[in-house]
Amino acid sequence: MPDNVVVALIAAACSGAVGVVGLLLAPVLRRTSVRLAFSAVAVVAVVGFVAGLLGTARAMFLSDHDFGVVLIVCVVAGVVSLGFALLLAVPFVRGSRLVGSAARRLGEGGEYAVPSGAAPTRELRALSDELAVASHRLIEAREREQQMEQARRDLVAWVSHDLRSPLAGIRAMAEALEDDIVEDPDRYHRQIRMEVDRMAVLVDDLFTLSRIHAGSLTLDLGPVDLADVISHALSAAEPLARAHDIVVDGASESGLVVNGDAAQLQRAIGNLLANAVQNTQPDQTIRISGVSRDGVAVVSVADACGGIPAVHLSRVFDLGWRDSPARTPGIWSGAGLGLAIVRGIANAHGGSVSVRNEGPGCVFELRLARA
Repeated sequence: MPDNVVVALIAAACSGAVGVVGLLLAPVLRRTSVRLAFSAVAVVAVVGFVAGLLGTARAMFLSDHDFGVVLIVCVVAGVVSLGFALLLAVPFVRGSRLVGSAARRLGEGGEYAVPSGAAPTRELRALSDELAVASHRLIEAREREQQMEQARRDLVAWVSHDLRSPLAGIRAMAEALEDDIVEDPDRYHRQIRMEVDRMAVLVDDLFTLSRIHAGSLTLDLGPVDLADVISHALSAAEPLARAHDIVVDGASESGLVVNGDAAQLQRAIGNLLANAVQNTQPDQTIRISGVSRDGVAVVSVADACGGIPAVHLSRVFDLGWRDSPARTPGIWSGAGLGLAIVRGIANAHGGSVSVRNEGPGCVFELRLARA
């Protein structure tokens, strides 16, 4: 066998023996720190090289002096190489610890924050970026949850107020009728009926919202001509608008047909019109239109409310949201359910609803897929 082959085999055997020891220690190293794992890798690499070199030198029957020189060279080179290897591992260990510590803070509900460039490798940078995105989404979700929880509390308070006030009035009128101390009983009966109807609408809104949130809102789907729905909604809103000196007009393109539930769509558009009338000043005009845009049916309601602050635009359709804390009972009093119902009905139809400030007020847009 050629001498070169023998030398190669001896070097491979000596280095391989060190490598086998490293492999046997690998399961233990996986449960240790990153620093110790890096150190073990560097030690195995350096010791394996030194072992192969010394084994080959001994097999070459060098003199004791020459072998001593080789041994000194190997030890010094090995120690220096090991030192540089451990020095190079420092930023990797530090970066890994930073990522791990930030991930623990994220798991404990904190914000993930790692200095830019702290992750030492491409894989750790990718992981760090993903954790940063996850942290941002968790913070948004947490804030959203807090807002929703506050909205639920406000909703309970507002609904309680909206029910308590008319109930108190009904009780007072009923007692007056029982004591026969009223001059116009018919007026009291009409007023009681109006209050009962208003409470019935509120209870019906709550029931609809509970079905929407439970995913049990059933739709009687079929071809619906939005021109007819808009016409009916305008007719329903006309008396209320006229009572407040507001003009409501609009029209829809012909042939604008969607696959939906006519009653629920009329309710959604009616809620948009009622909201517009509620927030528009007298002697102003509300316009509703139905058009086809990019293959989607769009119903727009433009009011003259004066606009919504930008910080509130994203909350308009939240459950229980109100743009004013005023609690004066009246025909326009409500628990902030109308626009939440609109969003629920739109989502149930696979559509969406949005709002933006434009002109003297806001434009609400209900988008539905055409049939």
